[in-house]
Amino acid sequence: MTLAVRYTSARTLDTAPAKLSPPGPGEVELAPAYVGICGTDLHIFHGDMDARVSTPAVLGHEMSGRVVRVGPDVEGWAPGDAVTVMPLRWDDTCPACLKGHQHICQHLDFIGIDSPGAMQQRWTVPASTLIRLPDTLPLDRAALVEPTAVAVHDVGRAGVVEGEKVVVVGGGPVGILIALVARAAGADVRVVELNAHRRLLAEELGLTTWNPATADVPSLAGEWTGDAGADVAFEVSGAAGGVDSAVDVLGVRGRLCLVAIHPRPREINLHRFFWRELTLVGARLYDRTDFEKAVTLVADGTIPAERLISKIVPLTQAPAAFEALEGGGNVMKILVDCTTTTDTTTTDTTTNADTTTDADADADAAQGVAV
Repeated sequence: MTLAVRYTSARTLDTAPAKLSPPGPGEVELAPAYVGICGTDLHIFHGDMDARVSTPAVLGHEMSGRVVRVGPDVEGWAPGDAVTVMPLRWDDTCPACLKGHQHICQHLDFIGIDSPGAMQQRWTVPASTLIRLPDTLPLDRAALVEPTAVAVHDVGRAGVVEGEKVVVVGGGPVGILIALVARAAGADVRVVELNAHRRLLAEELGLTTWNPATADVPSLAGEWTGDAGADVAFEVSGAAGGVDSAVDVLGVRGRLCLVAIHPRPREINLHRFFWRELTLVGARLYDRTDFEKAVTLVADGTIPAERLISKIVPLTQAPAAFEALEGGGNVMKILVDCTTTTDTTTTDTTTNADTTTDADADADAAQGVAV
């Protein structure tokens, strides 16, 4: 048996024993070390995905850990190997797969949503999902490889190139990662964010921020670009106002990359799309090359993962961590330590710069992978 964090009903999680099966052909048993809580997990916690999630459901897909056992016919992996998991399992037969887009398979099994996830002491997954980690990369930082892969995919979908001006609307974990990846690609980046704590962190990471509560964002974009407008905008806020800002900052033939999960239909200024010949690009999930690049970016320090980790809690405190995220506060990324079940090792790196509003918490829930 293995201890697992399980979603049982809306706003209800527990920690309970889960059945552990030995790895079968093509499978690997892992010992998860750290698992991040993301916006998609919060959607599940809120009960918004009950039509898809079978209860009790073991959550978690942002992870790092080590191989414990390998099943028959598995080659190239051995106990002790440090890994993360690309949590996608596709059928290779649907129209999307046949066109080479397996990551958005029309019958996709997103592991951690459609099947048991990583928030447990032992986890069996297909060996094909493993991504090797450098031995020098601390496993807590490695837990941010998955959301970094999201950012790598988003920046690639938007076609960001060196010298372009990029606006990221929403400065939560995914937004900051997009800004950092875009900057690494040579872009000049601005981050639009209401929350003072998040703006401060972004600025400490060398990013320039705009506060939409005190300034007119389109006017700032005009001053910054000499009235040309931004080349690319990323909508990561999940809010109606964020959509408006992302559209309004774009210049002629600008690209809007939609990243956030919007829980309801949004109005959008189609006249501006017509007038400036704008392009709307959807960005969902990632592929193996995105993961491999993300590993490099985290390992070489381009992504300062340690600065984005607000708190580390033991496995048994995961339910309380979800409630803390829902309540807001000065939190970026909370990790669950699956190797610890007591509260003696809880790490908290939050500050008391300000208090996040309920609207901020709602936006947090929108930021994540559109799975």
